[in-house]
Amino acid sequence: MTIEGHIYDVVSRRVIDGRLTVKRGRIASVEPLARVAADAPCVLPPLVDAHVHIESSMLLPEEFARLALRHGTLAAVADPHEIANVLGEVGVDFMIEHSRKLPFQFCFAVPSCVPCSPFETAGGRLDSEAVARLMARDEVYALAEVMNSVGVIEGDPEVLAKIAAARAAAKPIDGHAPTLSGEGLRLYAQAGITTDHECTTVAEAEEKLALGIKILLRRGSAADDFETLYPLLHNHSQDIMLCSDDKHPDSLLHGHINLMVRDALKKGCPLWNVLWAASGEPIRHYSIPLGLLQEGDSADFIVVDDLNDFTVRQVFRKGKEVSHPRIRRPFFKPSINNFRHTTFLTKDDLAIPAEKGKKVRVIVAEEGKILTGEAIEDIPTPLFDGVSIFDDPIDDGFAHADPADDILKIAVVNRYDDSAPVQVGFIRGFGLKQGALASTVAHDSHNLIVVGCDDDSMVSAANQLIMRRGGIAVNNGKGFGSTLCLSLPVAGLMSNLSGEEVAEQYSSLNSIAHDIGSRFAAPFMTLAFMALPVIPKLKITDKGLFDAETFSFTSLFVE
Repeated sequence: MTIEGHIYDVVSRRVIDGRLTVKRGRIASVEPLARVAADAPCVLPPLVDAHVHIESSMLLPEEFARLALRHGTLAAVADPHEIANVLGEVGVDFMIEHSRKLPFQFCFAVPSCVPCSPFETAGGRLDSEAVARLMARDEVYALAEVMNSVGVIEGDPEVLAKIAAARAAAKPIDGHAPTLSGEGLRLYAQAGITTDHECTTVAEAEEKLALGIKILLRRGSAADDFETLYPLLHNHSQDIMLCSDDKHPDSLLHGHINLMVRDALKKGCPLWNVLWAASGEPIRHYSIPLGLLQEGDSADFIVVDDLNDFTVRQVFRKGKEVSHPRIRRPFFKPSINNFRHTTFLTKDDLAIPAEKGKKVRVIVAEEGKILTGEAIEDIPTPLFDGVSIFDDPIDDGFAHADPADDILKIAVVNRYDDSAPVQVGFIRGFGLKQGALASTVAHDSHNLIVVGCDDDSMVSAANQLIMRRGGIAVNNGKGFGSTLCLSLPVAGLMSNLSGEEVAEQYSSLNSIAHDIGSRFAAPFMTLAFMALPVIPKLKITDKGLFDAETFSFTSLFVE
């Protein structure tokens, strides 16, 4: 086959107006032509998502691939951290098996922190021996984000053994070190960490770049640091990559890495730096078997009409068009799950006995951030038409949500142990005026998490997910029959439906969440991170309220 157009060679950083010839799946030649039509298509290297958790799309790998290919993404460095926390090595095997025989290049990274921490209950475990086994597999390209920066710095033997396994396999080691700085960061980098996708300021990123750590610009459904960090594309042409990290299905339908490329170019970032970050650097850094439009390379490329809107017209893998692949959905095994909590919740499980004369710690969530703050507030009381239900706010002996002041209850239910007590706290930021949201997608151990304005709504939403053994749900606050769910029967994380079906159901839930007051663009994605104890500052796990800055549990009530 041949194609004529503006061929973008990211290696030599030049545009060749010419003809590209493909033979037997490889680039046979790239020939300049005397004249190419001005409106001829642009031919570019394939896009790569340099760090993503496929499970966060709530889609099986084959469906994620089908949607991502539409937008020119031909490869993803996929960290199956979520399913590993639920099912351990069995979960990683499941993801690898579902990625076979696809026109999409999945480059798996072995989860390095399963369980994520001792401060929550997970269903799976990957010790250093399991990591070493997995690192030897051809489908594995890296050691995934090393979140235990303290373990690295203090020389924890198990953490160092996992890093050593990656080094022995000659595969990169990805980092995860939000706000880490100074001597601690130097020791972290010295251990062999090569990337970080958790920077929230340019200064933080530049300190890491100076130590040889490559920075991934992230635009995900919950965390979006791209708007802050895109200036790095001006001066760090060889050390930047692009990633989504966590991408929900409705967002994936709209676009992927192509939108980051488009927006970076619109902001005036240098063309070649942007294209290298989107293709060349991840392909080189992770040794991904994709071509870069060089003679003899695998014929992997995308065709776009122009660089202004960066709408992808065609995608080619080894010379065959795969823009809209017909992927046969495999036989589904619903037994791939680990949901042992079978007892329905009652309002008693969510009751918070008040401690008179004290205040409460409140998690503070913000739009587009997985970092949280902490506020100290008076014990919240329920309001009705602006008037306290009780003459004395705690005459009934319990602390309540106060939607009028945007202080809601938040609870985590251990999905692996039916006898474990429910942990309950307070959170600000969601803005709900009525009802509740619940999810079994709750990083990193994926226990059941629920936030709401009243106990009845929270119980209703949570119990629907217990009955379904996983999913996301919204109760609109109008009674027990007012809960809508998206079932996630695959490990409580993924659906076996098509991407379009999942996106439609998810969008409906999102719409109801906004109708009942949520001010977050992706409230379920934000909710999923409220139980993640390795990200500062205040979080809640199935074991209690946790301060990620002191790495210790803390009390709900304070003097």
